[in-house]
Amino acid sequence: MQLRYSFRLYPDTGQQRALAKAFGCARKAGKPFPTAGQLSARLITEAKRTAERSWLGEVSAVVLQQSLRDAESAYRNFFASLKGTRKGPRAGPPRCKSRKDARQSVRFTANARWHITGSGRLNFPKIGAVKVKWSRTLPTTPSSVTVIKDAAGRFFASFVIDTDPATDATRMPQTDRIIGIDLGLTHFAVLSDGTKIDSPRFLRRAEKKLKKAQQELSRKQKGSKNRAKARLKVARAHANVVDARREFLPHARLRSRGGTPIQLSTRLISENQGIAVEDLSVAGLARTRLAKSVRDAGWSSFISMLAYKAERYGRTLVTIGRFTPTSQTCSTCGTVDGPKPLNVREWTCSACGTVHGRDTNAAINIKQAAGLAVSACGAPVRPGAIPAQREETGGHGIPTGNRAA
Repeated sequence: MQLRYSFRLYPDTGQQRALAKAFGCARKAGKPFPTAGQLSARLITEAKRTAERSWLGEVSAVVLQQSLRDAESAYRNFFASLKGTRKGPRAGPPRCKSRKDARQSVRFTANARWHITGSGRLNFPKIGAVKVKWSRTLPTTPSSVTVIKDAAGRFFASFVIDTDPATDATRMPQTDRIIGIDLGLTHFAVLSDGTKIDSPRFLRRAEKKLKKAQQELSRKQKGSKNRAKARLKVARAHANVVDARREFLPHARLRSRGGTPIQLSTRLISENQGIAVEDLSVAGLARTRLAKSVRDAGWSSFISMLAYKAERYGRTLVTIGRFTPTSQTCSTCGTVDGPKPLNVREWTCSACGTVHGRDTNAAINIKQAAGLAVSACGAPVRPGAIPAQREETGGHGIPTGNRAA
């Protein structure tokens, strides 16, 4: 499987100008899509010879070729989606990059002759050796690197790494334990063993600062330098919230049996052969009055982390139907006691008299409804793993979610 490692870059002024040229050359005008050969000949080879497009020669040719490949892939996916031959959600028509986009990126493959210097810098063709903040060691030689500039003006290097799931699976201990997880807003997650993880509510805590920055931006004259500075201030404020949430999701702390704090997602994967979660409709909930709290919770990102780790380490992640009445069913006797308002956090079963905590009872029902079967050796009998996403790098406020090359 492939994982992605992201690291912060610190290009100097000259290198930032060179990267800006590379970002600009990776953009294309929105015109009818020709063949790959025609694209390469017309938009690269012939264009470099003209006075109007001679600046294309100032950046690596690999950057230009990768831009064309991305365009070709986007159009193939779009046409395949129209024909119904492409699996997954329907792909819309490709949208050409703009210099006004909040996120800019260029990709360097192995034939671009980029390399890591002896001093730990990243040397790119026609850009130079860029300073990198390494937060961990790359396990293998990366197949490509993508340089990304985000809305806050920060630069990152994102590497694609190939790993061997069979080798990774041997790193986890054998176990036959199963756990159910109920995600919520009162608590970020409640486990079927009664463990509760508090929700940090990063956006709610930063609302006052964000509001002030947005008000200052609205008062600036459009097109002025002060407005550009204010826009950057707003982007950085939002980036701080996003980074804090991304750091929390893989690093949410619990107490292990020995009392040592360890990561939530790593503990769940390490100690359980099977993990059961509910198939939440995040997009649907985001259209309700709870939209801000739902987005702030980051459920989808957390489940994606569990998914790729389960795939990587040979565990089983199972999702149950979102319409399963986990909050209405007694986990002791199985009686469905009817719907309950969200403000009811504790209730007593009318059949057996058991007093239930709403979230803990739901987590137990999620575990039971998943129907996971685990063999004596700990191997999943009925696998239900979700395709892996990416590896988080951790530390230094590095964004590690599903942002791609």
